[in-house]
Amino acid sequence: MPQKPLRLVPAVHRATHRIGLYLSGLTGDRLAQGDAHILAHLAVSGPVAIADLHRGLAHKRSTLTSILDRLTARGLIRREVGTSDRRTFVVTLTPRGQAVARHVHEQLAALEAAILKSVPPRTLDALTRLLKSLETEAHERATRRR
Repeated sequence: MPQKPLRLVPAVHRATHRIGLYLSGLTGDRLAQGDAHILAHLAVSGPVAIADLHRGLAHKRSTLTSILDRLTARGLIRREVGTSDRRTFVVTLTPRGQAVARHVHEQLAALEAAILKSVPPRTLDALTRLLKSLETEAHERATRRR
């Protein structure tokens, strides 16, 4: 018997994939989606502990480490020992990284602004709640499996 088509997950997957394609063409650096999201996050947050990046972006630790290794090798970030806690590593944008991060953030902000022009605030609030529910449920199910 055929399965009932999914309604939400394919749309989220397609949108995420399209955003990744959009991000990959933003700079001459050909950024991967994970790289771009971390740079955009750093453009807003400034220096941040790796643990906070992990919590904020929900990457697996090994994935986050790989992305940070790539960004370090490209000269976009530095990882430094924390000043208040030497067990903590803090991620900081380099001057070149600041320029790339600012550009990525500006382009994502423009994309978001273009979309929000046609979305009523109540619809945006409902979508935000829906996406948060999807994230929470997926996280809880993954955690229970471990």
